[in-house]
Amino acid sequence: MDEAPEIRPLPGAVQRLAPGLRVVLAPNPSPMTFHGTNSYILGEGEVAVIDPGPAEPRHLRALRDALAPGERISHIFVTHSHLDHSPLARPLAAATGAPVLAFGHAMAGRSAAMERLAASGTIAGGEGVDTGFTPDETLADGTEIAGKGWMLRALHTPGHMGNHLSFLWDDAVFAGDQVMGWSTSIVSPPDGDMGAYMASLDRLAARRPRRLYAGHGDPVGDPVGRIADLVAHRRAREAAILAALTDGPADAMSLARAIYQDTPAPLLPAAARNVLAHLIDLMNRNRAFCEGIPAAGSRFRRL
Repeated sequence: MDEAPEIRPLPGAVQRLAPGLRVVLAPNPSPMTFHGTNSYILGEGEVAVIDPGPAEPRHLRALRDALAPGERISHIFVTHSHLDHSPLARPLAAATGAPVLAFGHAMAGRSAAMERLAASGTIAGGEGVDTGFTPDETLADGTEIAGKGWMLRALHTPGHMGNHLSFLWDDAVFAGDQVMGWSTSIVSPPDGDMGAYMASLDRLAARRPRRLYAGHGDPVGDPVGRIADLVAHRRAREAAILAALTDGPADAMSLARAIYQDTPAPLLPAAARNVLAHLIDLMNRNRAFCEGIPAAGSRFRRL
């Protein structure tokens, strides 16, 4: 397989990744976003933008400046409504007249179990969620959208977030934050759901894409191999959690400190959210028990 191109960490610069595909990097680097959010421009002439990015006026200008003379934006797609992916959709739509297309509003796509947790009020969520996001058009799983010289198929891939979509493009996939080459994805309940995340990984792998374009970082040239690595990583984390619970009940943060020993202290809260997602998934599979209603500080024991 040919090597995947690297995305230059130059915010605002236009880079061609493949025939009919450009990327513009948003100016929002962080430990959670790497060099920044990748905003993809698909097609020529009448183009689609995938993940317009954060509410950053400089990036709005950069996306418009990336267009060739006579080009216009006909569609704006959003993989999911986190603050680094969706807020610029509405200003870009206002500037161009293009509709915003996504799975649904910020709380759409949650499983029944996550809806119950959210309704209980005991489990905080909303890390980085664009709570006011609402698309102009909702895309059901399997919907095909065609533009001038391109066609996308929406694939509902909840896990990182309930309303997360991936988009199939020929033998490639725009995977948002479901799969990235540089890092694993945070799964933070109730917006994130570990059981759904693992099922979505399997679903993407079954498509056997040739290339994967992620929301952050470089394109992935071996998507099936990368997904297998992510599945193995999550199963190893699950095994480590179960092993730690043999010593007695514990909460997510204490487990994170024990398991994520090489993780810098500022990133431990995110690690604890991943652990909590694993614990809730284990509880739903009758492999762990929560002492009370699940919450960030709840103690879980192994069954």
